[in-house]
Formats: sequence, structure tokens, C-alpha cells
Amino acid sequence: MTTTPPALHHAWRQGQLSVSGIIRAMPSIHLLPDLLINQIAAGEVIERPAAALKELLENSLDAGATDIAVQLEGGGIKLLRVRDNGKGIAKDELKLALMRHATSKIATLDDLQRVASMGFRGEALASMAAVAQLTLSSRTAEDTHGWKVEAMDGQLSDPIPASHAQGTTVEIRELYFNTPARRKFLKTESTEFAWCEETFNRIALSRPDVAFLLQHNGRTVLQLPAQAITERIASILGAEFGHAAVSVERQAAHLSLQGLAALPAYSRSSRDAQYFFVNGRFIRDKVASHALRQAYQDILHHQRHPAYVLFLTMPPEQVDVNVHPAKSEVRFRESQGIHQFIFHTLQEALAVPASGRENRASEAPQPAPYIPTQQSMRLGVAEREAAYRLWESQTNNNVGWVEQRDTHHSSTQANDGYRVAPPILQESEHPLGFALAQLSGVYILAQNTQGLIVVDMHAAHERIMYEKLKTALDNERIATQPLLIPVSFYAEPLDVATVEAEQDALHRLGFDIAPLSPTTLAIRAMPVMLKQSEAEAAAQDVIAELREYGASRTMTERRDELLATLACHGAVRAHRILSVTEMNALLREMEQTERSGQCNHGRPTWFQVTLNELDAMFMRGK
Repeated sequence: MTTTPPALHHAWRQGQLSVSGIIRAMPSIHLLPDLLINQIAAGEVIERPAAALKELLENSLDAGATDIAVQLEGGGIKLLRVRDNGKGIAKDELKLALMRHATSKIATLDDLQRVASMGFRGEALASMAAVAQLTLSSRTAEDTHGWKVEAMDGQLSDPIPASHAQGTTVEIRELYFNTPARRKFLKTESTEFAWCEETFNRIALSRPDVAFLLQHNGRTVLQLPAQAITERIASILGAEFGHAAVSVERQAAHLSLQGLAALPAYSRSSRDAQYFFVNGRFIRDKVASHALRQAYQDILHHQRHPAYVLFLTMPPEQVDVNVHPAKSEVRFRESQGIHQFIFHTLQEALAVPASGRENRASEAPQPAPYIPTQQSMRLGVAEREAAYRLWESQTNNNVGWVEQRDTHHSSTQANDGYRVAPPILQESEHPLGFALAQLSGVYILAQNTQGLIVVDMHAAHERIMYEKLKTALDNERIATQPLLIPVSFYAEPLDVATVEAEQDALHRLGFDIAPLSPTTLAIRAMPVMLKQSEAEAAAQDVIAELREYGASRTMTERRDELLATLACHGAVRAHRILSVTEMNALLREMEQTERSGQCNHGRPTWFQVTLNELDAMFMRGK
């Protein structure tokens, strides 16, 4: 009986067959034909043209190619051709290359456990040959001419002579032509090409020493010579990424992490600019992704996503790449150690975003209107002992300050009624310069050797407060100041119960809060760094966190969010008039604070407008 399983099920529901009859009618176990096996495998390995492109590009790199050209038509559905100048495939191995589980890259289980090549499964070409019209042409250095084989519906032709330079060309036409049910799941031409272009970019980023060419429908989309990694990144992600990125470089034992990570000001609304490579292979890994997110959590605004191009190098035997047919997932042998290495390396690179790096901003005049950018400059974060030395000396005329009597009100006027002129700047002076004025009670305007600095004083002070609170809490307790008159406020019974239960956590956070009645709480002491005017609001935020998450979660996984909230309460408010001395003190603290380029929410705290850019705005020299 040859009734199919769905027909058997229907017959049983209609009462035409008993259970025993169904069992007798079921087909016996049998081997699947090779073509069907490869077509099934193609559903996993070659889900779309981009997946086929990835496999072919990796084969070219494994063959030692230094020049790779990709030609697509119809988003890669109608035509996908990859040509390289690698070592080529010998005539006798051409047909074998299109057979399932045929590979030159591994031979034993030991080889599999320390795979160094991009490909190793030996099933990609066989899968492509089962679902497309495939032509494989190649020539080795020893051959006088090339050879070509063709595949159609799993049938392979014998090799025939072909004109071909050293290297290999794989041509795939009409992907999934013989499996229409699978082909209908492919998207539009533009969508499939977008996936192919992204795959091309990932491979090109992984090997800047190789020249790449991408053409679509006869038009050149991207042509990349062999170049330095920074040039390759700029070619693919744009010069703006390079200007907004910090260098990441660290080696520890057998691990190495290198690349560029963008500052939060360059954050994206999606993960489209995240490239992480392990031993040259682009991957999506939960361990690495979590470490990278944690490194940015203090400085990234809301739901924005960071941008980076990072290369992790490690011994092949320490990472298992045989996890998924697409080889886009890996499993680290020591995942916790890898997580900590990635996290601490990136956190340190981002912690001093303007320290130890040359200014990448162009000195050429920019056309008006010009939008200023936050540039890279050296800040003296390591010079903590000189915290206030400079601005204190300013009032004693030790660095060339000039005092002039001014009877007119000005936001640049010091408390003693004297206006203080900025000193003559030297290259060795502090990079954020000296305060000139306060604009609208929100921004500090300062002059440095490059031109004008504009600082958002609340955002900058918020970051300073946040870092101080973190340091204090890491030292077990935040310093407390008693209140002369306790601040009392209405509280829900659950809040009162929370205060009674979480006294230890409150004391560690610098608060002394006690119940006065079933619905009243009194603040008797608060952190020194917070202003008394913010006592009630800050206390309510702390109690709300403790009530919802408990002391354990609040002091661990929720700690940074809570401290960021307290820092916002303690930071100088907008529209508060500051003296020149106060403004300079804030600039000096910014220069000594890690991550001072962004506030706790990831927004920039300052911008630089160079003299060249100002000249361009006013068309000086035109």
C-alpha cells in the first residue's frame, strides 16, 4: 500500500482504517536520494542568496585569494558569480568539490576541534548545486588552462577545458528554480540585494588585506583595494564613524581584542553598525553581545544601540565554531573569562574617550551652515592630584589673568564684582580651556587652543556626580550629611514598611530616613553630594527602587540606574548663574572624570568649534 501519511490520517478520521491498519499501511524506512538530502540541507545552509554569497566568499579566502569580485543580478536570485585569484582546484577534484561532505580543510576530529579555516563542513557547494544551476570553473598554477564542470538537478558533468586565469569562479543561476515552494519565500530583489551587500561588507571588513569588488545589475556598488583596517572601516561605515570612534586594543595571555568602538554620540536606532569577529569570522554571540552592551550601559542614551568593529583573536581550540550550519554562532570554552575580557577592554577604552588619542577632526574649513561635533582631545583624567590647582591660582594672578572693574551686570562676572579675562593659552594648558561666559543659564562658553568649547553644564555635572557616587559606593558607603531640620513628607504605608525593612541599604546610599507615623517619613541625613532642596525627591526615588526590586537587586543589577537618578538630583540646575571660578572648576572636574564626554543618558556634554570652522562660518579668507 502506497497511501501517503496525510491520506492515512484522513482515512482514519473517516473510520475507513483502524489503528492497526494504519500501522501496516505506513511506508517502511528507506534511504533518501542524494538530491533530496542536498535540497533539505540547502534549506539550512543556503536560506537566501546572501547565505550562498557568504559561503563562496569564505571559500575564496580559504583558498588564499587576494582579489575577489562579486557580480549579482536580481538581488543574487538570477545570478550570483564569485571570481577569485586563489590557488584554484585541480581538474580531478572539481566534481568532488560539488559532492556532499567533501572538503580539504579537516580530516580528523582533532582538526574539527581547532578549525582555523572559514569553511570546513563540505556541504555548501553540494547544497547550491542541488537548488540552482551551478558552474564551477578553476585553474591551478600548475595547469596550462582551466577546467569547468556544471551541475543541474544534482547531476554533474565531466570536466571540460575552459579559458580561466589562476583561481576559481563559481556561477549560480536561478536559485531555488527546482523548489518553487522554497523560492516563493525569497523577498524582493532590493531586499535580497541588501542582505547580499551586508554579507559582502562583513567579509570585506574581516580581511582588509584583500581587494573586493561588488557589482549589481551591471553597476559597480563598491570597489575596495587592499588597505589598512582603518581605511577599510571608513570605506564601509563612512568617515563619520572613524571620527566618532575610539581605538580598542588589548592583549592578555592568549586573547587579543582590537578595532574601533564609536562614542555614544554616534549611537544608532538599530544594530546595523555592529560588527564583531572571532578569528576573522563574523558572529552573533550572546556572551559577546552581553559584554558589549554592559560596557556601554553607563553612557548610552535610552534605546540607542552602539556601533563598533571589533576583532577578537584567540586559539582555535578555545572556541567551537561547529554549533550551527551557517557558522554564525560559536561557543566559547571559557565563556565567563571571555565576557570579562571583552567588557573590561571596551569599558576602559570608552572610560576616557578623549585621552591619549589624536584629534581626528579635519582642520579644513567647513561650509556654512556648520554643525559642531564632539571631537577627540586629550583630557587629564590621570592627573587627579591637580584637581583645582589651576583655577585656584587664577584668582591670585599666577597665570596671567587680568582683572578689570565692570559696573555692568554680566553672567561672566565673578562674585567679587570683577570680570576675569581668560589667560593666554598654551598647548600644554587644559584641553577644555577657560570659561568666557554663561549662555542662557544653560551652557558654558570656554576658549581653548583650538577655538570655542560649548558645555552643557547640567549634563556635565551629572556625569561628574554619577562617577563620584559610584566610587563612593564601591568604597562601601556614600558620605552622609545630617540635616539641621529633618525633611518630612507623606508616604504610602508600603513605603514606610520598605524604609523599616531596608535600613542597611539606605545607610549605604547615604540616607538616614525614619518613620514618624504610619504615613509620614522624615529624612534626617542625606548624601553630602546631593543638595538639600532635592532631599524629598531623591529619597522617594530610592524608596521606590527598594520597594520594587528589593535591596539585593537595587544594590547590584539596578545600582547604576539608581545612582544615575541620584546624580541628576545632585547636578547643578539649568538657569543657575555661575561665577567664572565656578565654571572653571566644573571644566577642571570634567577633565578629571572618566566618560565625561557623555552624561548618564548618553547625550554629549560638550562640543568643540574650531577657529577654522568659525572662519568658514563668517567666510573669512574667501
